[in-house]
Amino acid sequence: MTTPVLFAATILIWGTTWIAIAAQVGAVPVAVSVFYRFALAGVLMLAVLAALDRLRSPAVWRFVVVQALCLFCLNFLGLYTATSLVPSGLVSVIFSLASILNAVNARNFFGDRISRQTVLAGALGVAGLACLFWPDIDITAGASTLRGIGWAVLGTLIFSWGNMASRQNTHLGITPMTANAWGMGIGALCLLAILFATGQPLVLPRGGIYWTALVYLSVIGSIIGFTTYLMLVGRIGSAKAGYATVLFPIVALTLSTLFEGYEWTALSILGVILAGLGNVVMFRRR
Repeated sequence: MTTPVLFAATILIWGTTWIAIAAQVGAVPVAVSVFYRFALAGVLMLAVLAALDRLRSPAVWRFVVVQALCLFCLNFLGLYTATSLVPSGLVSVIFSLASILNAVNARNFFGDRISRQTVLAGALGVAGLACLFWPDIDITAGASTLRGIGWAVLGTLIFSWGNMASRQNTHLGITPMTANAWGMGIGALCLLAILFATGQPLVLPRGGIYWTALVYLSVIGSIIGFTTYLMLVGRIGSAKAGYATVLFPIVALTLSTLFEGYEWTALSILGVILAGLGNVVMFRRR
């Protein structure tokens, strides 16, 4: 697929996963749902690649393991925990910092130069989401709020480290499909170990809605979504690919407008304009 198609597919897929996540909230503990998601995704990816005779063992495992922990395990625990403490809109704004964190980490790990273009685009994107979610951001400060912000920042930072591990895997000739297949399996095993260590039982929820949402999150949100995103990281760099974290909340709000009656205000419209302008700045030719 072309790069614009990959970028659009990532935004559309991740912008719709919130519906499936919302359908799972409350049925079972968060960590159990995340485990089910990546266990199913990992098994499916490994089985399909084996059936197509395309399953390969990575030549170097350590960065696959880092990717597994950072993209398919610890980051979700941080972000989901944050969502239980502060409004999801605030978590979305913090997560949109991924494009800037990716640029900083690419500088630290690979020696990339941080361009003013990247910083400006990231700042516009964060400002745009801040306008969109201002009612959620305007909350009373307290210990719970500070913990939620801390978990969101930690989850976003771990996500960015996973981007760096994916980039290193690409340099080593490990394709995103191979790294994701093994990574999701390893991530699921780590989540299972965490569940046993914390004494959380593997609750099996009833009802078709939960399991339909699980299949969507595993197949569309994880297998396809992460593969298109990490292909972007390999093609255009982690900073530009990370700008998808700014745009997919706009897709989520658009769907909320259609199905939940979300009402747009002058401030939220300004937010979309700023986020769109940041996209133009990020991808314009120098």
